[in-house]
Parts: sequence; structure tokens; C-alpha cells
Amino acid sequence: MKIAVLGGGHGCYAAAADLSEQGHEVRLWRRDAAAFAPVLASQSIRLKDVRGSRDVKLALATAEIAAAISGAELLLVPTPALAQADVARAMAPHAEDGQVVFLPPGTFGSLVMAQVLREAGCTARVSFAETGTLPYLARKHGPAEVAITIRAVRLPTGVFPACDTQRALAILRQAYPSVEPIEDALSGALMNAGPIIHPPLILMNAGPLEHFESWDIHNEGTQPAIRRVTDALDDERIALREALGYKPYHYPLRDHYTSNKWMYGDAHDRLTESGDWREHIELQSHRYMREDVALGLAFLVSVGRWAGLPMPVASGLLAIASAVVAEDLYAACPRSLEALGVSTLDRAGMSRLLNEGLV
Repeated sequence: MKIAVLGGGHGCYAAAADLSEQGHEVRLWRRDAAAFAPVLASQSIRLKDVRGSRDVKLALATAEIAAAISGAELLLVPTPALAQADVARAMAPHAEDGQVVFLPPGTFGSLVMAQVLREAGCTARVSFAETGTLPYLARKHGPAEVAITIRAVRLPTGVFPACDTQRALAILRQAYPSVEPIEDALSGALMNAGPIIHPPLILMNAGPLEHFESWDIHNEGTQPAIRRVTDALDDERIALREALGYKPYHYPLRDHYTSNKWMYGDAHDRLTESGDWREHIELQSHRYMREDVALGLAFLVSVGRWAGLPMPVASGLLAIASAVVAEDLYAACPRSLEALGVSTLDRAGMSRLLNEGLV
């Protein structure tokens, strides 16, 4: 299958190398040609995993997005949610009918990207799919090298518009057989693990994060008191899913720590053993704050407000984060239902939007 991977982060390099090695025709696009220079020169990525290290040849590495997405069936966008609107603007002149855009994870990026394409005058019939996590736990070890610690074994995925689900997932499963269908893109957005796992970890570890040069929030930073807050936050997410009529399995985050039923299977020990998550986290700017709190957690609170469901733990963590960065993160959030222009829809209207798209 012809696949375009759009972006230059950890997940983008992991996807490009992994899917190329599986035999797909993968084109990797990154707009920063200077940072991309080693990959542009070699047209390959060095992949490290349990099988060792090897160079994986790409079909194309390019700084021209038109060359990446022309004729591609699947457009994979494993970037932070902060980049989704920019990627949509870049792809708008070149999108083609029938293409599937996969956002792992999404944070309701399906609606964001659909709105951007429409505003840019794009008339292509494009489907969007979003899931709860990246298909990989991965970290770049250099400008042309990526290490994959583990691959996801379950990817609950919703499609926007939901009427395209069968066709979109048939394409997506050619790359990721672990994809599992769920109701729609909002259901997919409410599977996102980032806004559940990261806010308690960074806010309750704020002292050591600011004191030490590097700190592993998943190792010594994951203590029982923090786990209890994470579980309480996740209980609010699950209660919200149930209030909106979404069916289990809800992928409770506690399974990430205590069983092999979660999206990555038995990933937690391998994550901490790798050492790749012992890092410097600057609380003002790190993506755990700017993506998972300022976008993801604020989005979660906004959906709770729309549904009339109190979310005291989510709201409290968002308030603390706002104090840490000295900003009103809810008011500034471009991903809230208010900012997206859909907070005035009733349940039936939201259902029509999710099923039919931007008609």
C-alpha cells in the first residue's frame, strides 16, 4: 500500500521505518529540511528494536508534501495535536478523494483537520480516523535513528464521518491490523491516554522535574498517590464515555500498569527499563503540558461541560496547570467544543455531525 507519513517526530520516524520494513511504499514528509537533512541524504532511517539495529530504506523522504501524498491511500499523521491544523493546511491543495487520514492519537483532531480543509477550499472527500495512542512507544536516538520499545497490540479507532467507517478501517488495517472499530471520532478522542496519564505525572512531580536535570516520570515518578489521582481522572473519562452512550471496553489506564489488556499489552516494565523516558521536562513548554494538558485535558473538561457531567479531578488539574504556566488554559484552548464551534449542538445534532461530517 502507498502510505504518506507526515511529520518529523518520534512516532513519524517509527511509523516510516516500521511500515517500510513491512513492505509498504512509504513516503516520509517533514517541512524542516535542515533537521531532515540526514534522512533526505540517505533516504533511510536506522531502526532499533528487540531485533537489533538496521537501516531501513524508504520509498521517498521529501520536504515537498505534494510528492509525499500524491496517490497515497493512507496519510499517517502521528504528530502532536498542536501540529494537526498546520499539517491540514499544508495538505489541503493536494488531498485526493478516498484518502484516509490517521491521527494516533487524535484529541478530536478529526474535526479540526476537516474544518481546516473546508476553510482552505479543499473539496476532496477525505476520511479521518483517530485512536487512543501512538502505535509505538518510540524515541529518536539521533537525526536519522529511532528506537521502538514496543508496538501497540490494540488500537480502538473511530472514524469521521462515521458513515465511512467500513471503508476507512479496511484501508487502515492493511497497515495496522491491531485497529479495532469503535463508534465515531468523539469516541476515539475519549480513548486518548495522553491527557489521563501525563497531567498527574508532570504536575505531581513538578518539584523534582524543576530540581533535577532529568527525571523519569514513569519510573520513580509513578508513586501510589499519583496512581490514585490518575485512576480517579480516568474514572471521570470512563463515566463521560458511558454518559454519552459509548460502549466498553473503555481501556482503563490501570490496565497499563496491572495487566496485558491495555493498548500496548504489558508495556509499563519495558518502558521504564528502556531508560528512554528519563528526560528533561520543562513545564512551561513541554508537549505534556502544551498538548496533553492545554489541549487534551481542556478538551475533556469541555466535553464534560457539554454533557452536563461534573469532572472535578480533570477541572482541578487543569486549574493547577493554569497556575503553573500563569495562563487560563481553558479559555485559551483551541480544542474545546466552544472553540470548535460545536458546543451549542444538542445530542442529536452532535450525532449527525459525527456520522455525516461537515455537510
